[in-house]
Amino acid sequence: MATGRPEEPELDREAKRRKRELAVQFIRRIRSMERDRLHALILEEAGEELAQFFLAYASDLIEREPQRAAENASSLLLIGYLIRAFESEVRPPVTSLQDSWLH
Repeated sequence: MATGRPEEPELDREAKRRKRELAVQFIRRIRSMERDRLHALILEEAGEELAQFFLAYASDLIEREPQRAAENASSLLLIGYLIRAFESEVRPPVTSLQDSWLH
């Protein structure tokens, strides 16, 4: 029966499910990490400047709308995810080097 909306391809649903599973795994991992290890990971992956940006942004959100702290925290997590996705798109493709004996 036609519903008037395009059907979501099976691959798209599977990709979305997989992204959610990976996100849950990662959140569990960082929740159980020692504070010093988490701090080192943040500095290694994001850098001090981006960490400070998120701190300032979060502080501003909490100050302006403290009643929406949980919603804003969720938005910050999604923004972080979108930044990572954007970084992946911007990176130049990795070309694999072949050994000369293969030629």
